[in-house]
Amino acid sequence: MIDVINLQKSVRIETAAFRAFVKTLNATLSEIAGHTFTVAFITDDRMQQLNEMFRGKDSTTDVLSFPHEPEPFELVSQGFPPNKGGVDAASADGVGLSNEQGRFLGDIVISAEQAQKQADENGLTVENEIKQLILHGLLHLCGHDHETDKGEMNKRELELREQLGI
Repeated sequence: MIDVINLQKSVRIETAAFRAFVKTLNATLSEIAGHTFTVAFITDDRMQQLNEMFRGKDSTTDVLSFPHEPEPFELVSQGFPPNKGGVDAASADGVGLSNEQGRFLGDIVISAEQAQKQADENGLTVENEIKQLILHGLLHLCGHDHETDKGEMNKRELELREQLGI
């Protein structure tokens, strides 16, 4: 199951629309077939706290992705032997790791306030801005990194935006 939850009240969010969108993503992106993830809408204040805690940046941002990294006991329970380095090399890409709903990729958090601000600045609806942020965060969960990949993630994201009509 892919969860979409609203943990803020600053911007009106219709989670049902985004639940439908992530189902479309699940059917469209071959990289995530059979995987699950969570999308959470939060406030700017909470996003600033997370950005500082995990990236050392004392400012808010629009989207953060938190890839799931299994604990050693999860690996053992899935039949992977523990190793001295922690995560077993055979499971580093998530192969063989599953929960009841499928393999868990991780969490995407979105500042609803930043999404609203960026939508206004870019002449988009808040819904389309959020869809773009979900897609961006999901590509990060799949291992893409626009800071180091020489434009590959950006190219893939633009192709998917066109394919998805966002």
